[in-house]
Amino acid sequence: MKIPVTGFVMDSGGDDAHHSHKLYITSWNGIPVHVHAFSGETTVNDGHSHEYSSWTAPAPSGVPHVHGYRTVTSLNQGHTHLIQGTTGPAIDLPGGGHYHLFEGYTTINGRHPHSHAYSGRTGNEVSSM
Repeated sequence: MKIPVTGFVMDSGGDDAHHSHKLYITSWNGIPVHVHAFSGETTVNDGHSHEYSSWTAPAPSGVPHVHGYRTVTSLNQGHTHLIQGTTGPAIDLPGGGHYHLFEGYTTINGRHPHSHAYSGRTGNEVSSM
């Protein structure tokens, strides 16, 4: 089964062999896609917390859906943690649009190995960047 996807690729501008590109998907199977901003602060574990901020993966607009998300926390006490998961389903906003709840635990890291809990809600939907 083939699903038509449209979008564009942005070159990072790097000259080395390990440079990267970002793929921006604008439609999935003919349906426009959107993303959400998300950010927050983890719980305090091992005497500190971490901040995080990023965008969800794109998902189709106007249909029941969830979003994947993945980001790296701020550098605190010499280490970071990875945050990744899948949001809950869309929750309608009274004035239009919607948001998603998310929660989970970071990867284990640090001089004294530990993880942090995190949870929050995304911002309103934004057309795919």
